[in-house]
Amino acid sequence: MIDIKKAKENTEEFSGKQLEKAAESQVSADLIKSAEAESTTEEKSLEEKKKEVLKKAKELAKKIEKPKTEELKEKIKIKKRADMLIPLGEYVKSGIYLGTRVVTPDMKPFVYRRRADGLAIFNTDLIDEKLKESIEFLSKFDPKDIIVICKRQAGWKAVEMFGKITGIRVFTKKYPAGILTNTSLPDFFENELTIITDAWLDKNALNDTLNIKKNVLMICDTNNFSKKTDQIIIGNNKSPKSLGIIFYLLTKGYCKAKGIKADIPDLDWWTGEIEEKGIREKIALSAKKVEFGV
Repeated sequence: MIDIKKAKENTEEFSGKQLEKAAESQVSADLIKSAEAESTTEEKSLEEKKKEVLKKAKELAKKIEKPKTEELKEKIKIKKRADMLIPLGEYVKSGIYLGTRVVTPDMKPFVYRRRADGLAIFNTDLIDEKLKESIEFLSKFDPKDIIVICKRQAGWKAVEMFGKITGIRVFTKKYPAGILTNTSLPDFFENELTIITDAWLDKNALNDTLNIKKNVLMICDTNNFSKKTDQIIIGNNKSPKSLGIIFYLLTKGYCKAKGIKADIPDLDWWTGEIEEKGIREKIALSAKKVEFGV
């Protein structure tokens, strides 16, 4: 006979365990769900934050004006040219940037391009830089220790004025052979620096200077070799305007560095602009006289 009371107790006990187990399962499920929700909610929050930051960054980037590479290069170029010894236009007007059809390996790094007619073109920024370097180099020497050699007639006027203002000894037309090397000559003297206008024409003075191991400052066109020189000026060394501008800047820079007070003629005098203007005026006046039968 079944013990109803005992069965009832067993049933209640079983039901209690089931309920307890079910409750535990529910708690476990809720815990897992909550734990998962906690992690996934955090991930979503971080992702949302990341999106918000990126969105703000994009908005901010739109407000900031980004200079283009070309614009930046142009700004740098303008700043460089603002620091030039003279305005760029003066360099261009003098033709200092015009080289020859021959370009030596020594001068190749300073050439910007070639014109259609084959003439090599110097980089004007580098012309200015080399002139600055040369002024600084020249200023290390006293006038009595420097000589300038210029056999080319195109440079005589500028070179002679340079010597007159600075007190530096100048040799134009002809260089007296041996005056730097032959101690038995009555006009022998010692120097520390020789300025060469064109190595092809002034080769005797250049060779003498190199033989006695003294310093050389040389004006180099595209057809010159610069080896064994201590400092170079790059540019057209065949034109009176170009040589005029070079010796004008050397005169100004040297006088400033050495504290020499001198009345230096304006640039137009050195480049021959004043003379050309006078000639043009005379031609125009003569033409008017002919026109009116004077």
